[in-house]
Amino acid sequence: MDRPIFQELVPIPRVWDRMGAVERRLLEVTIAETGFLTEIAQHGLEAGGKRYRPLLACVAAELGPGTGDEPVEAAVAVELVHLGSLYHDDVIDEADSRRGKTSVNTNWNNTVAILAGDFLLARASEVAAPLGEEAVALIARTYATLCEGQVNELVYADDLDHGATEYFRVIGGKTASLIRTSARLGAMTAGADRETIEAISEWAWEMGMVFQITDDVLDLIADEDFLGKPAGSDIGEGTFTLPVLLAAAGPDGARIRQLLSDGKPYSQEAIEEVIDLTVDGGYVDIALDGAVERIRIAEKAAQRIPNNPLMDVLHNLDQYLLDRVESART
Repeated sequence: MDRPIFQELVPIPRVWDRMGAVERRLLEVTIAETGFLTEIAQHGLEAGGKRYRPLLACVAAELGPGTGDEPVEAAVAVELVHLGSLYHDDVIDEADSRRGKTSVNTNWNNTVAILAGDFLLARASEVAAPLGEEAVALIARTYATLCEGQVNELVYADDLDHGATEYFRVIGGKTASLIRTSARLGAMTAGADRETIEAISEWAWEMGMVFQITDDVLDLIADEDFLGKPAGSDIGEGTFTLPVLLAAAGPDGARIRQLLSDGKPYSQEAIEEVIDLTVDGGYVDIALDGAVERIRIAEKAAQRIPNNPLMDVLHNLDQYLLDRVESART
């Protein structure tokens, strides 16, 4: 993860002590009896990543009185779900890289990637089991929701005729659900009261939506050095995100449909013109305005937490997502 930035945003020593323990536990629980499987399971861990989900679990744990290792185990479980789902996603998307490193499906093959993803998901359940029935049920329900979100994305692939409602259903399932679970599980395992658990869960749901909206915007406006992949990769894969869907429903919709009418693979020239029409039409700004409104809703939810010691930290994490976009613009 980009630890220096997050340490500024979350200046809580216990959170970082727990995050250090998370890293150690991730390596421990991904050791298999077969060395080959261990290598594959840890391939994605070694590539790094923001560790955003376990960080949220450790932050939310500050809302409860508990001082034990349960929040660390919660953080490990959600990261294993995330990583296992990424292994599967890379097979679906035929991705050749992940986090700047060759993807498992490319480095080995699709069968290996699927089996390793299954192993990571099984380990997530195993780690969550001592946390109690509610935690295990939450992990299982969240993964089912992730699958639904991914299936919905496949249903709407190459389709410019669905709109914001369908888009939000997709990103709610594939992204926001696990981010919400990360914060919820962190607060639960630290013994937070029910009102606090519900409030931080609502905050995290909205932030999960903002996380994906801003990520989708970055795919349109950031350069390859920032993204680690060509701009417009979502369009190239036939995944049309909110700004493009809004543009396709606007005055330039006919031109966008013409540019993409021949089907995949779309030419780089066509992708770049779709991006230009989307950005110049103001649709990126409309999507970001919606993200800002969601941040307002998130911060209202955080205000419901009694004597919330994390208001400044949560605000920092809110702003971080929008600052990523602004840094890409410049």
